[in-house]
Amino acid sequence: MATFLYKIGRLAFRRRHYVALMWVALLTLAGVGAASAPAAGNSSFSIPGTEAQKAFDLLEQRFPGMSADGATARVVFKAPSGEKMTGKANKATVRDTVKELRSGSEVTSVADPYTAHAVSKDGTIAYASVKYKVSGMELEDASRDALKAAAQDARDAGLTVEVGGDALTAAPETGSSEIIGIAVAAVVLVITFGSLLAAGFPLLTALIGVGIGVSTITALASALDLGTTTSTLASMIGLAVGIDYALFIVSRYRSELAEGREREEAAGRAVGTAGSAVVFAGLTVLIALVGLSVVNIPMLTKMGVAAAGTVAIAVLIALTLIPALLGYAGRRIKPTGEKSRLLGGGRKAKAGKPGGHGKQTRPNMGTRWASFVVRRPVAVLLLGVIGLGAAAVPAASLELGLPDDGAQPTSTTQRRAYDLLSEGFGPGFNGPLMVVVDAKDSAHPKAAFTEVGHEIKGLKDVVTVTPAVPNKAGDTATITVVPNSKPSSTTTEDLVHAIRGKGADITSATDAKVLVTGSTAMNIDVSQRLNDALLPYLALVVGLAFLLLIVVFRSVLVPLKAALGFLLSVMAALGAVVAVFQWGWLSNLMSVEQTGPVMSMMPIFMVGVVFGLAMDYEVFLVTRMREAYVHGEKPSQAVVTGFRHGARVVTAAAVIMIAVFSGFIGSSESMIKMIGFGLAVAVFFDAFIVRMAIVPAVLALLGRRAWWLPRWLDRALPNVDVEGEGLRTAGDRHADPDGERELVRA
Repeated sequence: MATFLYKIGRLAFRRRHYVALMWVALLTLAGVGAASAPAAGNSSFSIPGTEAQKAFDLLEQRFPGMSADGATARVVFKAPSGEKMTGKANKATVRDTVKELRSGSEVTSVADPYTAHAVSKDGTIAYASVKYKVSGMELEDASRDALKAAAQDARDAGLTVEVGGDALTAAPETGSSEIIGIAVAAVVLVITFGSLLAAGFPLLTALIGVGIGVSTITALASALDLGTTTSTLASMIGLAVGIDYALFIVSRYRSELAEGREREEAAGRAVGTAGSAVVFAGLTVLIALVGLSVVNIPMLTKMGVAAAGTVAIAVLIALTLIPALLGYAGRRIKPTGEKSRLLGGGRKAKAGKPGGHGKQTRPNMGTRWASFVVRRPVAVLLLGVIGLGAAAVPAASLELGLPDDGAQPTSTTQRRAYDLLSEGFGPGFNGPLMVVVDAKDSAHPKAAFTEVGHEIKGLKDVVTVTPAVPNKAGDTATITVVPNSKPSSTTTEDLVHAIRGKGADITSATDAKVLVTGSTAMNIDVSQRLNDALLPYLALVVGLAFLLLIVVFRSVLVPLKAALGFLLSVMAALGAVVAVFQWGWLSNLMSVEQTGPVMSMMPIFMVGVVFGLAMDYEVFLVTRMREAYVHGEKPSQAVVTGFRHGARVVTAAAVIMIAVFSGFIGSSESMIKMIGFGLAVAVFFDAFIVRMAIVPAVLALLGRRAWWLPRWLDRALPNVDVEGEGLRTAGDRHADPDGERELVRA
């Protein structure tokens, strides 16, 4: 592989005009496609196979036009101090608001608080329930604006009015966070390379890759039912790996220049060596993202596949556009150790012989750190493992759930509506359960409906059970159950399971089927689905990547160490998330207003994203060690050599990723804040403790055994030559100016 990529690098360097034109054309084509594509709404949300989804599907069949999974809103009114909602003036204001709400084009019904018995016992709080034709993710902005306007009109009349429910669900804005991440990335790249031009290449190519990927997603959004969250994830991951991959190749190019090679040869070797690491690192990310399909949540699968496409584009850009841009830059890109004049140039590294490693008058920080670890491997290993183990302890208390309005900041109208409803009607009123009774096969449907209501009333934690509401055919009915506990509590989850448990007895006695649905039950089912899929997903991703890394490193112990180190960093990061967002440690510093269960998607999302980035660092750092070892260095010296060339780049890449993810911690959305914190902490643990401390310590202890591979497996595996052994002669073969013709024959 190294030889093939070497040829591509030289060809792209020499034919840079064609390469640049090709990528500009692709970017233009994707942009035109995105601009001319029909506007797509938010993606529909469904969880095939769950009981809550089965109940929604049944309601669509038996209650046509009901829009069972349609968005809902609760407009909550509170009378001024000393007044009641039953007062004449307040009553008139509420009814005017109800009338205004009913005029919406997507509204199916609005319940008047005074006819629906939706006034609290003390008469101070009332609410109007609004139902829509489409889900909260598909609701048009005009409908949300009309809802907010109606609430504001009631406020202007003197009432306290807040709006809750999923009708106000909207895609979070992350533009400012991305800008912060890009700004920090620019600063880190300038410091790393000592050159504005060299620093600009990774940013430019990453933005081009993200532009092509996101534009393509936008162009296909309507046809493939892709939501806004799909492009958000694709842009975040694409930006992360795009900068990393370009950073690796530009850094290797400068190292090759410092060893005295001509620029075209240096570009070829950079793509042949660092490019090989980029290819395999990209494959691990693709495995992690495409592997999200095992969860069997269509929206999550689409997000993973779309993000994987953006990563593939980032790999291709790094292998072709980066060497082309290096060709345009010419002598303005300086060798390693030499800064541009604008940044105080003049300090030059001594060049060694071509094919050597050059000499440095003073060891860099990576060399000094690796030398220390090699001398004290046991102490470093124990300190790193014990530290990550201590950080992982809170993960044993992990509780998973999906956030509701009670997890919103108190500054939001959703949270204030949640608190008002809890005050007036009890905490369980914010998460009512909808019980669907399918009595089509029952001889006595009405008796079955009554029996179900009677059985549910006898359960613990039940406050209210409404009478059954049958459909026109009389074979299906809905029953609303109000729990005594808040929606996200384990008590409410136990109640859902208890109702479903009673359903089996009811079916045997009446031949009627009982299904529990509603937003609370759907959240419980989603959490269970994600929880059940975590171990299979982890086994799939780590297993496939393990096999891939055996091919890359031609070793059994190195991939095993990489996988175990990744598990350590993920568990430690989950422990930190539990400590902050579930236990409340440092909650004031992180502006966490409400503690509670960790978002159900967090563990699987963290595994997928962090695994890909962790393997990036592993592949780039350890391939330099493998390269040095294959070229004759002792195992301990190979570790030091790998750090001399790779530590600075991996550190820069990690700092950039931490900055990008940390930008999301400032979000007002608890879910976005949690994702940003979790990913930033996970990258910190993995890059600076696992890859920079545990990995060299383990390799120093293993010595030559680290690179052991059974002979039968060595013969069976393809030789991909990631370390570039074949490039020792490839450079001579391609010294002539027409060397790219050999690529055509290859």
